[in-house]
Amino acid sequence: MTTTYRAVMLTGKGGPKALDVLKVVELPVPEPGPGQLRVRVRAAGVGSTDLMAVGGSYRYAPPLPFVPGYEIAGVIDALGPGVDGFRVGERVACLTVYGGFGEMLVRDAVHFLPIPDAVSDGDAAAVILNYVTAYQAIHRVAKVEAGQTALVTGAAGGVGTAALQLLRLAGVKTYGAASAGKHGTLRALGAIRIDYRAGRLDQLVRAIEPDGVDFAFDGIGGPMISPCIGALRPRGHLVAYGFMAAAGQLSTAGMFANIFLGSRLRGRCGSFYGISALYRKDPTTFRQDLPKVFALLADKKIDPMVAKTFPLLEARKALELLATGTVEGKLVLFS
Repeated sequence: MTTTYRAVMLTGKGGPKALDVLKVVELPVPEPGPGQLRVRVRAAGVGSTDLMAVGGSYRYAPPLPFVPGYEIAGVIDALGPGVDGFRVGERVACLTVYGGFGEMLVRDAVHFLPIPDAVSDGDAAAVILNYVTAYQAIHRVAKVEAGQTALVTGAAGGVGTAALQLLRLAGVKTYGAASAGKHGTLRALGAIRIDYRAGRLDQLVRAIEPDGVDFAFDGIGGPMISPCIGALRPRGHLVAYGFMAAAGQLSTAGMFANIFLGSRLRGRCGSFYGISALYRKDPTTFRQDLPKVFALLADKKIDPMVAKTFPLLEARKALELLATGTVEGKLVLFS
C-alpha cells in the first residue's frame, strides 16, 4: 500500500481572484484511530462555502494550512478500533466541512452515512450540502405547506436549484430570482422567473403577488435582505441561509440585525439557518435528513444538476469557475 496521498492544500488566505494559495501536496496516509474510518474520496462537491474558506471568512475553518472540501462521497478503506456498523468497501457520504479535496480522509465514524446503491458517487456528493441546506430551511425552519408561496434568491445556484425542486415537491408556488440569462434553468424547474436586475426585487414580486409571498429564502445576504423582507406578506417569514454578499464583521452584524430586528419592525419574521452551526450543535437532524434526500434522489424526484466536473486535484480550476458567478447548478470533483 502507498504511504502517501495527494490533496489540495490551502496554504494562505486568498480569495476568488487569488486562488494560487491552493497547492497540490503529498501527505502521509493516516491510520484511523479508535472509532474512526479512513475513506478513499471518490467525489467531492464544490460550493460557495469553499470560496469563503479560501478567503478566510468561514468561521468553522481550521487554522492554516488545511485541506478544504465541504462534502464527499467515498469508499471505506480501513476501520479504526471499536468501529461497528461499517465494513471495508462500503460507500459512504460525509459533511466534512473541510478535508474533502484530498484522495483520503479520516474522521469519526459517526459523521458518515451509507450511500444507497441507486445513488451515484457524484450525485451523492452534489446533494450533501445544497439539498440538506434547502431541505432543512424549507421543512425545519419555514415549515412550508402546500398552496403557499415562496421567493428564492440566487435561484440558479446550487442551493437555489435545490430549493426550487424541494418547494415544488412540497406544493409551494415558487418565484426564482436570477439574472435573465439563467431563466431557462428556472423555467425547467417550474419556477416563475424574476430578473432581479430589472428593478427592486420586492416591487417585482408584488407586481405579480400584490399581497406578498409567504416565504423568502435568501442565500445572498447584504443588500438583498431588505427587498426580501419587502416581498413578504404581513407575518411572512424570511429564512436567510448564506452570507455570499458579506464583507467583514460590521456587514455581518448589520445583516443579522436586519434579518431579526428589521423584519420584526416591518411586521415580518426573520430566521437564519446555518448547516454547520446546527450540525456542530446536534448532528441528529442532518443524519435524519440526508437519507431523505438520498431517497428522493434514488426515486429520481430531484436532480442535483451537476453543471461541470473536474478531476479531484483540480479543485482550484473548479473554484475559479465558481467565482465567475456563471455556474448554474453544482460543480463536482472526481478522483
